[in-house]
Amino acid sequence: MLNMNFSKQVVIHTQREPWLDSPVEGVARKRLTREAAESGHATSLVRYAPNHYFPAHTHVGGEEIFVLEGIFSDESGDHPAGSYLRNPSNSRHRPFSREGCVLFVKLAQFSERDRQSVRINTRDTAWQQGYGGLSVMPLHEFEGEHTALVKWPKNEVFKSHVHFGGKEIFVLSGIFMDEYGQYPEYSWLRSPHMSQHHPFVKEETIILVKTGSLIV
Repeated sequence: MLNMNFSKQVVIHTQREPWLDSPVEGVARKRLTREAAESGHATSLVRYAPNHYFPAHTHVGGEEIFVLEGIFSDESGDHPAGSYLRNPSNSRHRPFSREGCVLFVKLAQFSERDRQSVRINTRDTAWQQGYGGLSVMPLHEFEGEHTALVKWPKNEVFKSHVHFGGKEIFVLSGIFMDEYGQYPEYSWLRSPHMSQHHPFVKEETIILVKTGSLIV
């Protein structure tokens, strides 16, 4: 198992981590969490080489994808960088990439009751006003779990706050900061239930945020 104790803080600067070959030719991964070798709960970066595919498979526990680079494709269409996808539990597809792509992927982390399929191109979706100077783009919510993009303007400081239900952050651009450190592009942070921090930025920064999923 890898980083499966949800009561512990985890920070991974993924740009420093090596790509590891997967069992499928042309598909490599950087593992962030993993319950078992090739099944169960997992969070990873996934890289498809050009003109490679993954065999058709069923997602027990669902699949959540954010396309970071390139174009990811499956039977539902072509999904460029900035796309947010959710495939509910027991859905099936045969993904591939013609030009190659890099993905942030979460597997086997859905409630069986969450049956919504989601396809959002965030680059064509309007931002909403958030707290202070923040802009927010809601992506999905279900039974207390919320997923959104949050855009921080230059020199924004957020109030110190507690993470009820925990929080996961993936930094899409810029440098996210708090009193514990600095987290550049493609950093992944997981903060446990009832943890606290005081975040801020010095340059415009966009983060993918999930809250409410880490009560243990």
